Amino acid sequence: MKELVDKIAEKINQREIFEKFPIVVNISNRHVHLTKEHFEILFGENAQLTKYRDLLQPGQFAANETVTIIGPKGKFENVRIVGPLRKYTQIEISKSDSFVLGVTPPIRDSGNLAGSAGCTIVGPKGKVELKEGCIIALRHIHFTPEYAERLGIKDKDFVKILAGKGKGRETIFSDVICRVSKDYATECHLDIDEANAANISNGDYIYILEKI
Repeated sequence: MKELVDKIAEKINQREIFEKFPIVVNISNRHVHLTKEHFEILFGENAQLTKYRDLLQPGQFAANETVTIIGPKGKFENVRIVGPLRKYTQIEISKSDSFVLGVTPPIRDSGNLAGSAGCTIVGPKGKVELKEGCIIALRHIHFTPEYAERLGIKDKDFVKILAGKGKGRETIFSDVICRVSKDYATECHLDIDEANAANISNGDYIYILEKI
């Protein structure tokens, strides 16, 4: 019994700490990350990715350039590229998007693409046929080391969060992976389906409930 009481007390204390540190959330709509090779196939040799606006994560930006992604059943036009160019090409969509395209992407952490869904990417100069690379992004929180230390969070920890506090559709999300790096700003990323479920918008806050 004492062990159970101690565990409950620990969780209460942990939650009180977490509630003092709300985390800004931004919503990830469908987007594409490209390698230099694939970018040049789509936009032409020596083409340059140009910035539309900066994102909260340092060095990351939404590009002016967009592509069309095509699946067996449908397509999405004007899908924005997120820069800078990467070592791998990755398409991130929502579950709702997957029904339109007719693909079955796994829920994965970024960069974990083995055995993921394929898609065709079309640009103004060419197209790229991907055998794999299309995923539904695992919901996640980026942390600076300092912010993570305050909360006792380590890289690759999983937490449970409350989203939509006071918005009329409060929702608890489990299986939220934590990423800790000196190259990050502290920010939670949810996709458009998750945001709609909790009635949240860019710039709202989420609250960690517990580590799991």
